[in-house]
Amino acid sequence: MPASLIVAFWGVSLLFVITPGADWAFAITAGLRDRSVAPAVGGLMLGHFGMTLIVAAGVGTVVSEYPVVLTVLTMVGAAYLVRLGLAALKSPGIPEESKDAPPSAPWWARLLKGAGVSGTNPKVFLLFLALLPQFTIPDGNWSLSRQMAVLGLVHTLSCGAVYLCVGVAARAVLKARPVVARAVTRTSGVAMTVIGTLMLIERLAQR
Repeated sequence: MPASLIVAFWGVSLLFVITPGADWAFAITAGLRDRSVAPAVGGLMLGHFGMTLIVAAGVGTVVSEYPVVLTVLTMVGAAYLVRLGLAALKSPGIPEESKDAPPSAPWWARLLKGAGVSGTNPKVFLLFLALLPQFTIPDGNWSLSRQMAVLGLVHTLSCGAVYLCVGVAARAVLKARPVVARAVTRTSGVAMTVIGTLMLIERLAQR
């Protein structure tokens, strides 16, 4: 697989990653509320790479042929985002720094929550379904599944780098300003709620 093709895909993928959305909102909230943003970001990466494996395995073609599957995925993802958004709005408080202060949730719970945010986002799935095949070589030395897995790994690493920076920056810049931090947390909650609601409306309007 030519390196130039991987770099070209990385450039397009990065444009998607740096566009604020549900993942950004979740990373910011995690940066402000958790002692470490790593589990949340790891979960987001896990969700993205999981989507990649689904498309690479050919399941994406099957899903595209059965709209009801995509509808269910959208409903689940949208409801999950709305739930997280409302939770952030209900409790926007920022935990105080303390060596003895426990994290807001176990690391594995934050990992799974991040995976849920990105792994149930149908827009990520549709992006991969439309984008990954365009950067593969059908008659190349590598199988299409292997090529798409590599491209998905590149995308996942980009997600990890960007979302980690977003979470750490939010923590470093806003942690010393509790009032601003709470406002940002509420904004993130609103963003996740609105995105989830729009996803529901969009899917219901298409039925």
